[in-house]
Amino acid sequence: MLTRSRELRKNMTREEKHLYYDGLKRLPWKFRRQAVFGSYIVDFYCPQLGVVVEVDGTQHFLEHGKSYDEARDAYLKSLGLHVMRYSNADVNRQFDIVVNDIFEQCRRRENHG
Repeated sequence: MLTRSRELRKNMTREEKHLYYDGLKRLPWKFRRQAVFGSYIVDFYCPQLGVVVEVDGTQHFLEHGKSYDEARDAYLKSLGLHVMRYSNADVNRQFDIVVNDIFEQCRRRENHG
């Protein structure tokens, strides 16, 4: 999984790069890219807050992708992680809204656990 994680980190999608470098890096919390949890690799993970941020391409909206994501999210939640999902379209068309939403959810999590 670590090899795959490194590969994904080197080959992030355009939307992942945009969100990471132009959004998450500007927030007051540190996010890791392509973190491994069991047999899953998440797009972004903030260890300080236990937050996962996912950027979903079109495959996530197909039936197989939806059921895979449901199982994956249930596993991550069982570890006490808070999962946030945004579509590529959201990142491309509503970037400031996405970053603000992540900031607000992280701030609430920091203040209330």
